[in-house]
Amino acid sequence: MRQVTILGATGSIGLSTLDVIRRHPDRFSVFALTANTQVEQMTRLCREFRPRFAVMADADAAEKLQVALVDIDETDVLAGEKGLCRVAEASEADTVMAAIVGAAGLPPTLAAVRAGKRVLLANKEALVMSGQLFMDAVVASGAQLLPIDSEHNAIFQCLPVNGNRPRNLCDDGVRRILLTASGGPFRTFSAESLRSVSPAQACAHPNWSMGQKISVDSATLMNKGLELIEACWLFNATTDQVEVHVHPESIIHSMVEYLDGSVLAQLGSPDMRTPIANGLAWPERIEAGVSPLDLFALGQFNFERPDLGRFPCLGLASEACRAGGTAPAVLNAANEVAVAAFLAGDLCFTDIPVIIEHALATASITAADSFETIFSQDEAARHIAAEQIRRSLV
Repeated sequence: MRQVTILGATGSIGLSTLDVIRRHPDRFSVFALTANTQVEQMTRLCREFRPRFAVMADADAAEKLQVALVDIDETDVLAGEKGLCRVAEASEADTVMAAIVGAAGLPPTLAAVRAGKRVLLANKEALVMSGQLFMDAVVASGAQLLPIDSEHNAIFQCLPVNGNRPRNLCDDGVRRILLTASGGPFRTFSAESLRSVSPAQACAHPNWSMGQKISVDSATLMNKGLELIEACWLFNATTDQVEVHVHPESIIHSMVEYLDGSVLAQLGSPDMRTPIANGLAWPERIEAGVSPLDLFALGQFNFERPDLGRFPCLGLASEACRAGGTAPAVLNAANEVAVAAFLAGDLCFTDIPVIIEHALATASITAADSFETIFSQDEAARHIAAEQIRRSLV
């Protein structure tokens, strides 16, 4: 039986993971659950799954959870980043679902990697921020790194596998990776109409149920930009070997094109339980609660080229990836600040890429030669972005 720690248990990925685990009590048990501030939801989950540890990133929330679970002797409540890292690296758990959104997910995810766990990577920012250092840590510890983003999991399934991860593209006759994108809720909006879209509209994704931050990233196509960077690190590819295809139906999750002309695709309903089940049980296949795909009902698939004029975030991400060093960390940090400002009503949707571009132009991009350097650049970029937003409000 696999003992599973879920980093980000109350988010959409965490809840979907628990749903798959709930269906297979003979295969999986929950060792630890973590969340940020959602005390009521964590209380319910802890009462159902009875984890050994429950961690709240927020100290006040941890105190409230401690009170709520006073009658549950088997669950210890921890707090903060130290608590997150402790359960991520604990020897009792062999599998860690890394589903904390944003830069906050890097420290515990890295702790799980360094402890040699099977790491189910749903936190794309970890690789975006620290690509080479992160992958070096995977190799050094012998950790199993399995991608959970639907697109990267699809690529994983379409590539030959050597050990616990796909081999380098050049070893297997791969010409390119075709990374699909839904196009988000504003795919058909004009450039002018994008200026007035609201956070509620941006969070209403046509196909997927996701958290607010990821939904906005999908609307700006930054999510696909971050996934492009992640794909380059996961599969040892260059930006020239990864091509984004807008596929509004979100049924083909990504494809791999080989030198002989073959194109392998992974298809499925837009339900994150499919890649989660794949990662939990790999190399086996288990039931995930996902409805069978009805191709007759779908009728047809459509593909479009991404419009970088209306959605410049994808181009900014590609440029940051090519620039290397700390540029992707700066891109990610500025994006997180800009998206938060948009959700708070302090920034126009079309100004999100403006803030990111300013941060990339202003920050001192250096070699990403240590995690200390990366975190320092992350903090500096956040200050740059926040100051630019403040000036726009004056």
